[in-house]
Amino acid sequence: MLAGRMAAVSRITVLTGAGVSAASGVPTFRGPGGLWKDFRPEELATPEAFGRDPKTVWEWYDWRRQLVARCRPNRAHEVLAAWSRRYGSFALVTQNVDGLHEQAGTARVIRFHGSIWEVSCWRRCRGSPARWRDETVPFPVLPPPCLHCGGPIRPAVVWFGEAIPAEALEASSRALDCEVCIVVGTSSVVYPAAGLAEEAHRRGAFTCEINPEATAASSEMDLAIAGKAEEVLDRVEEILTARSR
Repeated sequence: MLAGRMAAVSRITVLTGAGVSAASGVPTFRGPGGLWKDFRPEELATPEAFGRDPKTVWEWYDWRRQLVARCRPNRAHEVLAAWSRRYGSFALVTQNVDGLHEQAGTARVIRFHGSIWEVSCWRRCRGSPARWRDETVPFPVLPPPCLHCGGPIRPAVVWFGEAIPAEALEASSRALDCEVCIVVGTSSVVYPAAGLAEEAHRRGAFTCEINPEATAASSEMDLAIAGKAEEVLDRVEEILTARSR
């Protein structure tokens, strides 16, 4: 059913969450392995936590950066990258900060929560840009110092309690004017990202969820497919490829 819908349209938007990167070895926030040293992500990924204890917060992010640096895109990333090249009006909105979509070659990625590979000055000093890329793994000193003022830098990701960047919100809103909207590997819990598919449906899109377990949004979708992202997307791609022959 999903492949049939996709074969007949040109405007497709995909919304991805942590489940897309699970097969690459990137741990999910909300799974059994969501704890790090007895901390929950919500206790570390906040400005308040960084203000209190930047070293501990950076130990977590440095560990994550080292882990992600060893990961490679899986079949889900590859299929989505292929679709981004095939469909003239394709957009991918991701909550993931690991950069694996870009590594797979996906075009038109909208990063809702930023990138773990970008940093910014905690003090927002005048000499530094708003954010810059730094792929140092591991950092020799934690917290790493700003090259412009010597103060601490922070990961340039959106923390709990922080606003989504305006440019990401605007790009995401434009992407919801689509014919098919596919939600892959997300628990549909964190807003405003959790409301994107609902808005796409309101604008007339056919909506589909792909996730191993049902989510709070499953009943609101036109189609809900239970399964792992890499397996379901691979099968959909097989059907699409067979149709085009």
